[in-house]
Amino acid sequence: MAGVLLLGSRRYSSWSLRGWLAVRLAGLDVTEEVIPLKGGGRTTEIHARSPNRMVPYLTHDGADVWESLAICEYCAEIAPALWPEDRIVRAHACSISAQMHAGFRPIRQNCSMDVERVPAALPEISEELAADVALLSRTLRGALLRSGQPTPFLLGDRMTVADCMYAPIAIRIHTFELDVDPVVKTWVRTMLDHPLMREWYELAAAEPAEWRLLY
Repeated sequence: MAGVLLLGSRRYSSWSLRGWLAVRLAGLDVTEEVIPLKGGGRTTEIHARSPNRMVPYLTHDGADVWESLAICEYCAEIAPALWPEDRIVRAHACSISAQMHAGFRPIRQNCSMDVERVPAALPEISEELAADVALLSRTLRGALLRSGQPTPFLLGDRMTVADCMYAPIAIRIHTFELDVDPVVKTWVRTMLDHPLMREWYELAAAEPAEWRLLY
């Protein structure tokens, strides 16, 4: 049954990207609706439609699902391959996905997502941000090397919920040239070269120029 996936501007909406990837990987039949973000929580058009006043928001086959991680979980019920099959590896994937949902605030606050930003390092990095980047690097490296050899995606050879949750982080590592482990840099290149990520970039570039935010 068809549904609707409500998104914010693809150029900026990191949480929309997470939900969109899961929906696409699960093959859900949905219509995508994009609402341009105004910044500062002022997008009242989203407030009027989404239960938590944020994006993404999915309606599908009678279900209303909001929050990116919940959308990923819902998609994994339909497409179980979105989680690793092994119970112990799946526990690792669930943990780092929840860690992304709740944590890495310094990175999210100081390195906002903008898929059209020209890559450049920040002129200054605070101790708090440096510590958060180091934690991120350890977290991703541990997932990529769990089997003893680096895997193309987090905890395996295919994109799963964990990769969906960290996809905007891959963009941030690239655009802000964050100092992460070489294994993590390889994962970033793999993620950015994935057909769905390339499609997201193309859709973002096609959005109206007036949707761009002024910093």
